Amino acid sequence: MKKIEQIDLNVTLEKKEYKKKLKKLQFEMLNIQQFLYNNKIGLILVFEGMDAAGKGGAIKRLTQRLDPRGLVVHPISAPQYHEKRYHYLHRFWRKLPQRGQVAIFDRSWYGRVLVERIEGFATDDEWMRAYDEINSFEKTLTDDDFIIIKFWIHVDEQEQLNRFKERETNPYKMWKLTDEDWRNREKFDDYIECANDMFNMTDTKNAPWFLVSGNNKHYARIQVLKETIKQIKKEAKRRGLTISDTGNEI
Repeated sequence: MKKIEQIDLNVTLEKKEYKKKLKKLQFEMLNIQQFLYNNKIGLILVFEGMDAAGKGGAIKRLTQRLDPRGLVVHPISAPQYHEKRYHYLHRFWRKLPQRGQVAIFDRSWYGRVLVERIEGFATDDEWMRAYDEINSFEKTLTDDDFIIIKFWIHVDEQEQLNRFKERETNPYKMWKLTDEDWRNREKFDDYIECANDMFNMTDTKNAPWFLVSGNNKHYARIQVLKETIKQIKKEAKRRGLTISDTGNEI
């Protein structure tokens, strides 16, 4: 069973090595994007994690060299009033990619078993049955030519505080910090408990969770790229397909 407590938050990656690996992996990811398009396989990437864990930075590096015409990033926040009139998964169904394209969810349907559970926006019955609903939702997609990969990026409380303080003084990052972030910080341990329950109930063979150490941003970004590429190659092989190697020539 995957648990946050198992993550080694002390791992690091030096900037020089990071840049070298980043370029190579980004071009490999571009090659994979063409493979997905040619074989009409949809890719869905889910990003969850603590506030200021580096989800946005990881997504930016993952997509930096991809063709934007085959890619969409969905930043997910609280549902709008009209969306609450539907089943909670409805708004995510509408954002799914075409086969052959890529959709990235910065926050996702897992809000039902995280923030909605913790804040009481979902009843006990609603969030408890959501595990099976989500597993069925994801299985429906992976049975139908979609690949789903889910990331939890984690930072400890001190690193999160350091990043919050930086955002308070950086004019280019101030917009990222809200009163809600500070309130969520007070429930740090609750999020760990709920996340561990989430991994236990929804880490499936067809839609696995990958837990990433986020205290070092360079390390986290490389791990996200490596795990994404590795999982897609694994799924391609399972389908009897081969991803051609470009040799990462630039």
